[in-house]
Amino acid sequence: MKVAVLRFPGSNCDQDAFFALTADMGIDAAYVWHEETSIKGFDGVFVPGGFSYGDYLRCGAMASRSNVMQEVVRFAAEGGPVLGACNGFQILCEAGLLPGALLLNEQQKFVCCDVFLKTETRRSVWTAEAADIVRIPIAHGEGRYVVEPDDLKRMEDRAQIAFRYVNASGASDEDSNPNGSVDGIAGVLNEAGNVLGLMPHPERATRSILGGTDGIGILKGFQLVMAK
Repeated sequence: MKVAVLRFPGSNCDQDAFFALTADMGIDAAYVWHEETSIKGFDGVFVPGGFSYGDYLRCGAMASRSNVMQEVVRFAAEGGPVLGACNGFQILCEAGLLPGALLLNEQQKFVCCDVFLKTETRRSVWTAEAADIVRIPIAHGEGRYVVEPDDLKRMEDRAQIAFRYVNASGASDEDSNPNGSVDGIAGVLNEAGNVLGLMPHPERATRSILGGTDGIGILKGFQLVMAK
């Protein structure tokens, strides 16, 4: 298994992703610059967080049109596993790989804290081994997930909601939603289930010294693909 960790001007979680995969998961990984036109030789893709292209136009909008993302779109269409965290989630939505969009947090403030997520489906490799309740960090200013009501209904019917924000006991309440996302949605899947985007950072939750290891259950998706 070899995972491409994408790098854009403004990426700042690429090293977190690389070391989580290699040092904590034992997965071979390599950085891939945004100007590359091929990801041949890679079995998976991690689209990391940060401020790609300075978040100009919209978060992820310019990155979604980069050379490497054209290859990621092709790779995902062929069933390749793709994970996007934070800005990576924004990029995947802008590229049309996932439904919906990410807007400014409801309180119009950057939020940086640990949150709890409820795993809503087990149909994807990304959620197959995630804990029922996941404790994981967030750090974003534009993480409010929005989607049209008809699309939300379609996503619900097809089990595309991967994670929702909840409290420590697993219940949804007003205080557990840190950014005002529709229906408390924290992460979504594409219809095939091979692409996951989420605002929280699984790559920052792989060691106890960092505050917890719940991110490992999500990152195991890369290994589960190869085990199939």
